[in-house]
Amino acid sequence: QVQLVESGGGLVQAGGSLRLSCAAAGRTSSRHVMGWFRQAPGKEREFVAALKWGGTSTYYADSVKGRFTISRDSSKITVYLQMNSLKPEDTAIYYCAADSMLGIGTIPRNYNYWGQGTQVTVSS
Repeated sequence: QVQLVESGGGLVQAGGSLRLSCAAAGRTSSRHVMGWFRQAPGKEREFVAALKWGGTSTYYADSVKGRFTISRDSSKITVYLQMNSLKPEDTAIYYCAADSMLGIGTIPRNYNYWGQGTQVTVSS
């Protein structure tokens, strides 16, 4: 079992930045993948970024490459999503997700553990 708690969402103007945090508790291992997803009103939940807890590679959706950065603090068992150059289309509820898997999952059903979500609103 893994418990996830997100924080850091809010309202920001286009071009601004936010940093989301996801604190994990419970049993994690090097096989765990930590991912960020988002869901805008009326749309399906979509992949944003992910990293392997036991590795160094990071993965991003094309829509956020070059603007968002996923990172971790192993001592705090926390994953971050630094979001720069935000656009109105980034507005969504952002969810942290985790699960043990081979490779990297980029669809929601790859993950069994989810946080409660944090709202990010980007005004134009």
